[in-house]
Amino acid sequence: MSKKQFFDILKKEVQRIDAVGTTKRHEKVIDGFTNGRAMIKGKKYLLFNSNDYFGLRFHPKVRKAEEEASKKYGAGPGAVRFISGTMAIHKELEKAIAAFHGREDALIFSSAFAANMAVIHCMIKGQSKDSLVSGDTLVISDELNHRSIIDSIRIAGLEKENKAVFKHMDIDDLRRVLDENKGKFKRAVVVSDGIFSMLGEAQNVKKLQDAADEFGTAYEEGVITIIDDAHGVGCYGKIGRGCEEAGRCDLLIGTMGKAFGADGGYVVGDKIVMDYLRESAATYIYSNPITPGTAGAALASITMERKELLKRLNENIAYFKTQMKLAGFTFAVESSHPIQPLLIGDTLKTKEIVEGLFKRGILVTNISYPVVPKGRDEIRVQLSALHTKKEIDDFVDAIAEVGRQLGLN
Repeated sequence: MSKKQFFDILKKEVQRIDAVGTTKRHEKVIDGFTNGRAMIKGKKYLLFNSNDYFGLRFHPKVRKAEEEASKKYGAGPGAVRFISGTMAIHKELEKAIAAFHGREDALIFSSAFAANMAVIHCMIKGQSKDSLVSGDTLVISDELNHRSIIDSIRIAGLEKENKAVFKHMDIDDLRRVLDENKGKFKRAVVVSDGIFSMLGEAQNVKKLQDAADEFGTAYEEGVITIIDDAHGVGCYGKIGRGCEEAGRCDLLIGTMGKAFGADGGYVVGDKIVMDYLRESAATYIYSNPITPGTAGAALASITMERKELLKRLNENIAYFKTQMKLAGFTFAVESSHPIQPLLIGDTLKTKEIVEGLFKRGILVTNISYPVVPKGRDEIRVQLSALHTKKEIDDFVDAIAEVGRQLGLN
């Protein structure tokens, strides 16, 4: 096959993706922000598709901290951390993250995706031929886990029998998998999202950890739990500590790029595990850390009092759910998270709704197959503490109008 033939195949594949309505490459390019609204070609747009659940990326203290750190340390880290890229601001941030979660230590990465790739891989098997960490591991994953978890397991290169999936949020099924594999592996690693980003559902971390502890002695090296709570940390739970408010796992992965309004990922846990990861995690060792400015912004955000913001966010969530139900819409699941998924069930209609809202000055995202199962296409609405009731009303009125035109309500 020549290169031209291969490029022709790529062209047809892109056309196929376009035909089924799941294209993602035609992003709306935002020129800037004015009072929390996105500017696109001179027009203001309401944001209902941002992970910045408190609007902290616009907060004066956060922006000032970013500027001051950049002035002090420079625009970039200069190198990977073990060469010359570790700065005091990185260490301060790790200390603050560990304190936020009540853990012994924390380790920051360039993204939560990079954190998952490294942490999961390192927990599954050793990272060199001389490593004392064996690969005699069973890894067990929730069936609706994020792509970063799925790929992290794939790159470990495990045999088929070393991988298992348990039914979505079904702890009894997790127990079944653990029970059926007793005595077959030295170690088991259970991995799950905390908040599942397509639906806003929350894994019950306490029940998952209880199941792991129940079978801990059935595996020579125990059962290790890893929770990716990127969408939960900061904005979920009574005090905004995420899914771990219900119970603590062994390793918790989070991000500073959502509720904290900055960027970068992290993992928290026992110091011995963090020490091992600093020596073994490829995306930590061989990749630049977040910039000093980003670290400064994240440090300001994580140490900031967010009680009133959390209260306002939860009020917005409750109000939005009430108004959308009154407008005749159905939610894909009942969620108390700022991710509120509106079930549409048709790929092309979800796309038409997004386009109709864009014409009315509202940015929102459609989630379609293969990201969600066929027939479960949704509009993923993401609420913020910055939203006013009038803005929520404007959204409800606009989507109700578009829905009537499409015969949905």
